[in-house]
Amino acid sequence: MSQKISTEEFIQMSKDIPVIDVRSPKEFETGHVPGAFNIPIFSNEERAIVGTKYKQEGREPAILTGLEIVGNKLRLFADTSRKFSKNNTLLVHCWRGGMRSSSMAWLFETVGIKTFLLEGGYKAFRKFGKSQLSASKSLIILGGLTGSGKTEVLLNIKEKGEQVVDLEGIAHHKGSAFGALGQEPQPTNEQFENNLIYEWLSLDVSRPIWLEDESHSIGSNWIPDELFSLMRTAPTIKMELDKTIRVKRLVNEYAGFDAQYLENCILRIGKKLGGQNVKQAIESIKKGQLDDVADITLRYYDKSYNFGLEQRKNNTVYPVKFENDNPKENAEILIEFARKNI
Repeated sequence: MSQKISTEEFIQMSKDIPVIDVRSPKEFETGHVPGAFNIPIFSNEERAIVGTKYKQEGREPAILTGLEIVGNKLRLFADTSRKFSKNNTLLVHCWRGGMRSSSMAWLFETVGIKTFLLEGGYKAFRKFGKSQLSASKSLIILGGLTGSGKTEVLLNIKEKGEQVVDLEGIAHHKGSAFGALGQEPQPTNEQFENNLIYEWLSLDVSRPIWLEDESHSIGSNWIPDELFSLMRTAPTIKMELDKTIRVKRLVNEYAGFDAQYLENCILRIGKKLGGQNVKQAIESIKKGQLDDVADITLRYYDKSYNFGLEQRKNNTVYPVKFENDNPKENAEILIEFARKNI
C-alpha cells in the first residue's frame, strides 16, 4: 500500500526519488515540479470527457467513464513506471492528491514499485513553496543602472560561496526590451514560479540571499508577490559605473544580433523613448553605430531605474562607486561592503 507524505517530506525525497505527475499533458505543460515525469492517466480530451460527465451526471458515472478509458492503458502505465523508477521507488502526485494519483499509486504498488503519495498533491506543493519565498529575513538586493554588469557580478558573488538566486536566469530574460536576445524561450509563469521555489528551498534562509534588483515582471514572467514585497524593502547596494563603461558593455553584449531584431526592440519602447529618439536609434542601427543606440536607450532606462529606486526608503540604498568593469573584483568589493554595512 502506498504511503502518504507531507510536502516537506516530498521535496526532500524528490532529490533522490523520481517524481511522477499523473495529471493531463496540458496541466503538466502549464507547470510542474522541476524534474518530474508525466504519466498522464487521462489525455487532455479524456480529462474533459470525465469532467463533463462528473458535472452533468455525478461522481459514480464519471468514475465508470474513467475506468473505461483507463482500462486498456494499465499495461503501458506499469511498463512506463518501471522505466522511470529508481531502486524500484517512485513519488506520485496529481492536482489535489485525489483519485488520479491514488489509482496510479495502487497500480504501481501492484506491480511491485514502492510508491509515496504527495498529500494534497501539486496544489499543496505550490501553496507550501510560495509561502517559503517570504521566509527569508536577510535579502541583499544588487542594483545599478542598465549596463552595470549586475548579473555577471552576481554570478561571481555566487562562485565565492554566497547564496545567490539569478531571477533573470530562471526567467530566461534580462528584463529589458532587449532581454530576450540570445535567451531560450521563457517558461510559463507557473513554471517560472516552480523553478524559483525549488531553487529557493535549497537555500539556508538564515543566511543572506543575494538577488538582482528587478521590476515585478521579467519579460512575461512575474516575481511572486510573496518574494517581491520583501525585495522592495530589503537593503539595496547600487553599483555606480560611468556611462561610457556601461555603453561599452551593452555594445559588446548586443553587437552580434540581427539589426532588424534590434530595431524591433527599439520600437517596443518607442512611446517611452519618444519619436525623435526612435528615429535616431534606428538610423544608428542601420549605420552600425551601436554605441549611439546604447546611449539613447540608456537615457530612458536610467530615468526609469532612478524613479523606481526613489520609491525605496533612502536608508535602504547604499551606493558603491566602481572605476572598472571587472565583475570578479567588483564581486569581492561588494561582498566585503555587505559584511561591513548590512
